[in-house]
Amino acid sequence: MERQIIHIDLDSFFVSVECRSNPRLLNRPVAIGGSGDRGVVASCSYEARKYGVHSAMPGKLAKQLCPDLIFIRGDYESYSKASLEVTQIIDEQVPVFEKTSIDEFYIDMTGMDKFFGTLKHARELREKVIQETGLPISFGLSKNKTVSKVATGLAKPNGYKHVDYGTERPFLAPLPVQKIPMIGDKTAESLRRMGIQKVQTLQEMPCKLLESAFGKSGITIWEKANGIDLSPVVPYTERKSLSSENTFEQDTMDTEMLEALLVAMTEDLCSKMRKEHFLCGCVAVKIRYSDFNTHTQQIKVPYTSADHLLIPQVKELFKKLYNRRMLIRLIGVRFSNLVHGHHQINLFQDSEEQIHLYQAMDKLNKRFGSKTVFRAIGMGIENRSFNPFNGIM
Repeated sequence: MERQIIHIDLDSFFVSVECRSNPRLLNRPVAIGGSGDRGVVASCSYEARKYGVHSAMPGKLAKQLCPDLIFIRGDYESYSKASLEVTQIIDEQVPVFEKTSIDEFYIDMTGMDKFFGTLKHARELREKVIQETGLPISFGLSKNKTVSKVATGLAKPNGYKHVDYGTERPFLAPLPVQKIPMIGDKTAESLRRMGIQKVQTLQEMPCKLLESAFGKSGITIWEKANGIDLSPVVPYTERKSLSSENTFEQDTMDTEMLEALLVAMTEDLCSKMRKEHFLCGCVAVKIRYSDFNTHTQQIKVPYTSADHLLIPQVKELFKKLYNRRMLIRLIGVRFSNLVHGHHQINLFQDSEEQIHLYQAMDKLNKRFGSKTVFRAIGMGIENRSFNPFNGIM
């Protein structure tokens, strides 16, 4: 049976939501993020892109490239609500879908051609989203995720592209290698040094050669370049919260250790959020005393997955909670009101250096194991008589 995979992407999503609220922004160069010396562009309109502005660019440079650029701080709660509108429409119209970020979806329509044409249904779904939300949206349709995602990129802005079954390789062949998902700037530069700029060259190379140059990633690059991608569409379920708890072998009043443990828990949960592309809007701390009385305090926060923003909130909640000066049996941290969002483009108040720091930390921890890189305050926690992460959920 021929697979039928649709990739949907909301065009310049943050900007589109702002334009929906303020139509005067339509057809103007707009950027979401900070315009100061340390601000970063989170998203920008197509009008801004004509000047060379792009996401993750320092706000100061963006303003130099486009003096008329309109900066907006951004409202993640409104973006989350708009994303939910689209998610609900898709959920009502398709059998299986996967939500990979706040503005991106995969839909598996395999086997549905016997009931109605997949392309026709995809077009109707796109029109329904546009009519009911007022947000521009593009899609690509092919036999797998990789080709559909590439097709969506070529269909933007506000269009669609269908890659017929069996035409995947010729469709990809003339494209620059950066169009292949997973090939970033560094990999593209390495390929250029090897004399490879077009996907067709990748297609014609021996897979073993790419494997020797890039390891297992080389095999995946070769497969994607040849239109091969068997990864499934994973049914979407909304995670409500992330939490971590620790029950001590011996009750304690060591506030210095407790604070270090809270920092370590927060770091670990933030790393997990970024890995799963979540931001949280609510933070809670729980303590259970030796007499089993349990107390919890929580606070709403601007949507984020940044350690340096959440750690102070966790510490402050603990200070408010721990007022009985009794032995503590259990301590926990919970992040809730989760929404989908990529950390690296949504830290509206962060500097470019801060974003790069988180990206580097996450990369090292992913490659060499969690807690490879962490704050100094957490050193030695794992060597205590308890496990600080025995309750991560």
